Amino acid sequence: MHIVIFRALKLGDLLCTVPAFRALRKAFSQARISLMGLPWSATFVERYYCYIDDFIHFPGYPGLPEQPVHIDAINSFFYDMKKSHIDLLLQMQGNGSIVNDMLEQLHPRCLAGFCEAGDKRSGTRNFLEYPEKIHEIQKHLALLQHLHIPHDGIHIDFPFTDADEKELEKLDINLDKPYICIHPGSALITRQWPPELFARIAAHFMDKGFTILLTGGPQEKALTGTINHVLRGRAIDIAGHTTLGSLALILRHASGLISNCTGVSHLGAATKTKSVVISMDGEPHRWGPLDTSRHATIDWLKHDSYDSVLATASQLIS
Repeated sequence: MHIVIFRALKLGDLLCTVPAFRALRKAFSQARISLMGLPWSATFVERYYCYIDDFIHFPGYPGLPEQPVHIDAINSFFYDMKKSHIDLLLQMQGNGSIVNDMLEQLHPRCLAGFCEAGDKRSGTRNFLEYPEKIHEIQKHLALLQHLHIPHDGIHIDFPFTDADEKELEKLDINLDKPYICIHPGSALITRQWPPELFARIAAHFMDKGFTILLTGGPQEKALTGTINHVLRGRAIDIAGHTTLGSLALILRHASGLISNCTGVSHLGAATKTKSVVISMDGEPHRWGPLDTSRHATIDWLKHDSYDSVLATASQLIS
């Protein structure tokens, strides 16, 4: 049996789907399970080989913003996929407004997933009306429940590899003293807490004796550099130098994480790192870590108080 999951999105989106991947593998232990996603997801599949067998590169499609669209690549993709004999194609991308009709063109034996209210598929055995107001993890487990597939816990697990340890060693940083990770970036600037506030809270914890590690991707080096300039270079800026695995190892041993509500906040949930997550998009109910004893999510659009963030962080991180 060949099951293909369509989820062509970013790190946080895929981490929030890990509990669903785990449940699928438990229910279909002998099936071949493939993830159809963005190019970067190939490394994600390698890490989660216990749940997903292989990766299918999705080349993009008109109306989907995650990557550029090349019509020749799309035509070739459709031609190849029609010959691949998919038994079950799970649409876990979103409400299906664009992708459900597209996925039908791949001629799977069975197509299932989310759909919009009023869609012709709504109320059918294979489709669940997209639940807007529940957490992203629970959303995909609700779909599996609709398909009579039991869940296997809501936690996000993160497998580590020997390569992760080697990548961490390359950074050559001293992690013996208590440290806090500050991750100020996010895919959209509108979803970033002001850098001056990140600098301010970093300075507070430095005065308490913590080392501060500034983390982020290569595209966030200017942002972390600005913050470290305010801190007079006292933080350790490793933005652009970590891999996913080495960053996860750093988080696992950190005293805490302070970040926007973005991919790293879900990585912090997976590594069980105490964290303060600042939500700038008005959807903390959808994206905030579920374990509220270990993670605090602050809706900045409703409670824009630095003192409140500091008090929460001080209480959680000691």
